[in-house]
Amino acid sequence: MNASDRTPADLLRSALAADPARPMVTFYDDATGERVELSVATFANWVAKTANLLQGDLAAEPGDRLALLLPAHWQSAVWLLACSSVGVVADVQGDPAAADLVVTGPDTLDAARACRGERVALALRPLGGRFPQPPEGFADYAVEVPGQGDRFAPFAPVDPDAPALTVGGVALTSAQLVARAREDGAELGLTPGSRLLTGHTYNTWEGLSAGLYAPLATGGSVVLCRHVDRLDEDGLAKRIESERVTNTAARPAV
Repeated sequence: MNASDRTPADLLRSALAADPARPMVTFYDDATGERVELSVATFANWVAKTANLLQGDLAAEPGDRLALLLPAHWQSAVWLLACSSVGVVADVQGDPAAADLVVTGPDTLDAARACRGERVALALRPLGGRFPQPPEGFADYAVEVPGQGDRFAPFAPVDPDAPALTVGGVALTSAQLVARAREDGAELGLTPGSRLLTGHTYNTWEGLSAGLYAPLATGGSVVLCRHVDRLDEDGLAKRIESERVTNTAARPAV
């Protein structure tokens, strides 16, 4: 990866320039049987569309705080990078009442209603499907995002030293986030081409790092497993083999 990269969006641009066809995020939900694989190019396209939605339709600006009420999921990873692209602070599991806007899954709709700003809901259905009936007071992400542009340019350059992420009591600027992700990648033994399997949640820095940032910062990819506790040891071993996993983030958690 490029040593001059100082924001997560920089890391994604470098990954796209290096090898757009390689896997970026492979997502499993062992409660539904869902599997989704996104190449770097496909992931970057989702990020661009989401960043355009965030900056354009939702009128988010650098420094705005977005309460991200989503589980470990490929669409959560997309939103994290979209926030980085615009300069919006992703407050993971943050207080919607204190946020400028909120992005929520189906299980946290009631909590998300405390946000007085724009509200976006994700059904988290297979293949990015929409809600059968849109929740009142929310824009349905699956309805709004497809028509967004495939390329994104921020209205203002993202400041690497501005706040970028808050999670589990940890607050990081973009530059600090990238530095920590590189350090974590080295501790996990990640190198370009590594495939890291993790079942950790996105509620902590460790979960976010293993589930997105460390693989991105080191030129690797992630096999992100939700509800992996439903998988027995034999099933986990088969997944590690079939997905050509080279590293794991300890024993996957729920």
